[in-house]
Parts: sequence; C-alpha cells; structure tokens
Amino acid sequence: MAAEPSAHCADAPSSRLRPHTRRQPWILTYHSVTDPSDDPYGITVSPERLDEQLSWLRSRRLTGVGVSELLSAGAAGRRGMVGLTFDDGYADFLDEALPVLRKHGFRATVFVLPGRPGGVNEWDPLGPRKPLLTHEDVRRVAAAGMEVGSHGLYHRDLTGLSDDELRHETTDSRELIGDLTGRLPEGFCYPYGILDRRVTGAARTAGYGYACALAPGPLLSRYALPRTHISQADRGVRLWAKDLRHGLRQVAVPGAGSRSVAPVRAGGGR
Repeated sequence: MAAEPSAHCADAPSSRLRPHTRRQPWILTYHSVTDPSDDPYGITVSPERLDEQLSWLRSRRLTGVGVSELLSAGAAGRRGMVGLTFDDGYADFLDEALPVLRKHGFRATVFVLPGRPGGVNEWDPLGPRKPLLTHEDVRRVAAAGMEVGSHGLYHRDLTGLSDDELRHETTDSRELIGDLTGRLPEGFCYPYGILDRRVTGAARTAGYGYACALAPGPLLSRYALPRTHISQADRGVRLWAKDLRHGLRQVAVPGAGSRSVAPVRAGGGR
C-alpha cells in the first residue's frame, strides 16, 4: 500500500536534518564577543564569526531568543527557536554582540555578575583581563530588550560554599538585578557549569523559574538545563554536529531519581 503523504514528508531528508524540532530546547552558550586572538579558554568569538553563526541559524529557520522566551514558546507548542545566552556579563556585549543580534532580529539572555560592577574576570588565572558590565550597563542591556539573568554575585564554585554563602549568591544577586532593571530575573546560570542537588535546590528556593548548566548529566531538569558551548572555531559543519550531539545526549529523564549525585563539572566553556 502506498505511504500516506504525511508519512512520506516525515521521512524526507529535510525533516531528518532538523532534529531540534523533536527534542529538548537547544540553548547556545557564548561569553565574550571581541578579538579572539588571545583566548586561552576558547570563550571568545569575533563579531564577524557571531554574525556568521547567527546567519547559519537563520538558514535553518531558527530564531534566537532568550531562555525564558524559549521555554514559554516550547510550553505553548511553538517551535523554530534556539536559546542564546551570554555568560559572565562582559562589557563587550553592548558594543559588539548587541548590534549583531539586532541585525538578525534576535534576542538573548545575558547572565551578569551584579557583585562585580565594572570589574574584570579575576576568576580566570590565564587572563586576559576583560571588563565587565557596570550597573548602568546592565540597565542598558535590559532596556535593549534582552533578558537579564543572574550568574551569581562573584563567579564562584557554588558547590563549595556554605549554605549562607550560597543563599547570598542566588537570592541576593536576584534581588540586586531586580533593583537594577525593575524586574526580578527568571533565570540563573551556574558559574563554571558546576552544580549539585543542593545548588539546584538553592536556585529553585531563590525564586528563579529556570537555571542553566552546560552538561548536567543525571541532574537534567528545568533547574539544570543543558547548553552547547560555542567558540570561534564553530562554523557550518561544526554547528550542525553540535546540534546533532545535543539531540543525542538527551537521554536522562528530567527530575528522575532521588539518589545522591556528586557535583557535575562541565568541560568546555567557562
């Protein structure tokens, strides 16, 4: 018997090349957008490469949005979106990344460090030193239509903190960002991608609606969302491969299991 037209379309090559329509939301992780020539951690992309990467997403009929928008759209059954996140709150976001995002009509979530206004990335021992957003800059990011989320106060490994310190990093940073932007942030992002059950619980207790990790493993949930690190080396074929790998690694059941899990330490970006 001849196949139904709908079944034939489902097996068409064009469908097989779009695994993002049938799995967990895809969220990309960026950091600094500037000259990547001095980049020991592989966290910097040039504005030109960012433009090329966003063009690739558009060629796949994907629109870049912030994570809150991505999750809301997914819950409503809307597809064709990819989450864009920028960690650490580097000052170059305003002058280098934002114009490229606007060119493509994309939005993003910027995870900032409100405890280090106008500071530098002291947590990176190899450098180079890069300036961070000031409090006024954070307001400008929000006014530009970007989602502002928390990366904690100071970029610390949260799994090694006391309960009081952890509460400061999660709750106090949320309140400070709310004071700056007039809106309490929905999203949190774990510094270094390191997390455990106590840390994810603290993010939930602080009132966040979601939290981002990198490779959360068995902790996968709304409070440990997986993301894909993006570097200067990522172009068409590498982006396609990372998209495919993201789809293949979604094998854990969100929230499943209650056993103790050791801290998850992510590789790749910081």
